[in-house]
Amino acid sequence: MRNSFKDLTFEELVQKREEVVTRYRDIRFNMVVGHVDNPLEKRELRRQVARLNTLIYNHPDVTGEQEGDS
Repeated sequence: MRNSFKDLTFEELVQKREEVVTRYRDIRFNMVVGHVDNPLEKRELRRQVARLNTLIYNHPDVTGEQEGDS
């Protein structure tokens, strides 16, 4: 799961981030209510959001770099 985001396009990365953020909010709400099956899922979702944010920030569409440029 960790490296599965690298092959996604920019639009797919943004969409995936929205899905993960929504799931993270749901987990946070359920933790306050007290009905969470796997509390470690909150940490994993938070880390996935950070990975997605990093990939989005460093994506060539945002930085303006070409694939061959370094």
